[in-house]
Amino acid sequence: MKPTIYDVAKKAGVSIATVSKVINQTGRISEKTIKKVNEVMMELDYQPSSVAAALTGKKTYTIGVLVPDISNPFFAEVARAFENSARAAGYTLFLCSTDHQTAREHEYIDLLFKKQVDGIIIATELNDTKLVKKIVKHDVPLVLFSVDHPSISTHVVTIDNVRGGYIAGTYLIEKGHQSVTIMTEKDRKSSEGRLEGFKQALTEANLSLENQSIISCYSTVEDSRRASKQLLSLPNRPTAVFACTDLIGVSLINEARKQGLSIPGDLSVIGFDNTIYADIAEPGLTTIEQPISQMATSTFEQLLKSMKKEEHAKQRVTIIPELVERASVKKL
Repeated sequence: MKPTIYDVAKKAGVSIATVSKVINQTGRISEKTIKKVNEVMMELDYQPSSVAAALTGKKTYTIGVLVPDISNPFFAEVARAFENSARAAGYTLFLCSTDHQTAREHEYIDLLFKKQVDGIIIATELNDTKLVKKIVKHDVPLVLFSVDHPSISTHVVTIDNVRGGYIAGTYLIEKGHQSVTIMTEKDRKSSEGRLEGFKQALTEANLSLENQSIISCYSTVEDSRRASKQLLSLPNRPTAVFACTDLIGVSLINEARKQGLSIPGDLSVIGFDNTIYADIAEPGLTTIEQPISQMATSTFEQLLKSMKKEEHAKQRVTIIPELVERASVKKL
């Protein structure tokens, strides 16, 4: 049978109130009593209830994190980075993968409210942005990670996507590529920014990007494979491709090699994110890095300040991406 606070108090020879004070680190209690209560809790394997803490209006030391797809390597690495930051600060995570479904977004936000989480991180572009306003209205500390919305006043930590796209375009041009294509991620403002920056680089080089050279897909294995086949069947295949995520870029490399093409001999590819996929791809994928650890740390710092009710202005932290050069782009 699961031990209760009553069992701890009885075995330690103290009152229930004293056990509660030890758990919550409140009141004036002798070191001897604190040590005794902690020893009994360990002996009985007693775990204080976060639900009980929530009912009394106390901290639950839990944080909710919404991501679009935990199977995507970028968000898997993001989740791990958040977990590391949370553990270091004494918190645990509720990780929610929305799969870009509006119904799931609503279900998870309601669940996090019921769990009385101390803060929420949203790392997905919500289909219903009213949910963010709902969180703000409930006075739950919130930080947006890698997403932003002009109508929402909250802390934001993101990457300069336009700059990232510009770096990718400039790099391909410097390598002598003039026939280029971009594979963008559907329904993502981040990809729109990367496309904008990519076009700017081409315009400066007196090059243009035709509509047929913009191929959209979701950043999943299945859809990026479909889009890769579409690209490789173009009558005038480009010499280089900018994939707006590493997953899309690696899927393209795999599909090209299946068709007997050499990377980068027959086709050059540059990605975006610098996930583990880019490092283990064959050949290694040149990519635009999102410094996940740095971004996650900054996000958690903003959330901790909000949860501690520290008065500070809403901040928008924009991190500049950098090129990570490997072996997937050929110099013409």
